[in-house]
Amino acid sequence: MEKKYNINDLKQVMEKLLGENGCPWDKAQTHESLKKYFIEETYEVIDAINNNDKDNLCEELGDVLFQIIFHSKLAEKENLFSFEDVVDGITKKMILRHPHVFSTEGNKSVKEINTKWESIKKQEKGYKNNMEIIKSVPHSLPALIRSDKTISKAEKTDLDHIVFEDLVNENTKLSAKLKNAKNSNYLEKMEYIGSFLMNLSKISHFLQINAEFSLTNALETYINKLETIETTDVTVGGIIEDTDSEAMEVRKNKGGKFQ
Repeated sequence: MEKKYNINDLKQVMEKLLGENGCPWDKAQTHESLKKYFIEETYEVIDAINNNDKDNLCEELGDVLFQIIFHSKLAEKENLFSFEDVVDGITKKMILRHPHVFSTEGNKSVKEINTKWESIKKQEKGYKNNMEIIKSVPHSLPALIRSDKTISKAEKTDLDHIVFEDLVNENTKLSAKLKNAKNSNYLEKMEYIGSFLMNLSKISHFLQINAEFSLTNALETYINKLETIETTDVTVGGIIEDTDSEAMEVRKNKGGKFQ
């Protein structure tokens, strides 16, 4: 039977990579330099989930775990914390935030559980007011994800009360301004687009639709349309370059549209 490695084996691999005779590339890394890899690996996990690719999901989760081990080992070398501290911290947090499971509180509804979760989290973080809770949403998140989390926290703290009809009316008003948007200066255009996207984000939140995933799906539809157009172009008479204005006119005449 083939040997199965465990978490201790992975930690030893990491120690060797960062050791005296280890890998020069690994030894040159810092928390800062590794950020992009953590983000990339996380999105590859999402891709595997979206593609229902169980084998790849297993592999990509391993890549994320390696990043956690990597950061933990770097922190240990700086006498900050260890991987064991990471495990201890998250275990304590999960036990504390699930009193309905790990204590004698008994059965709770989902709403009660969520309310308790937020209360416990507020105590843990030592938030003094609701704005501290709202500002705790990481700035490094993609804008659509950050907006959804911020809107959610604003609702939970009663600082905002979303009324769907108001959002639809606002969307209509913003859409009406679109005709004149091209005549505005850069800052005005930026403010307009930002307001439009923020309102759409609120609508998505109200409808319980993930705006980030919605845009991703729309983007895939757009790419598929482009692929259909290119396939038609090649079939009719060769490859058409986007930078060729005459070719673009031919595309329009054949009914090819960018939507």
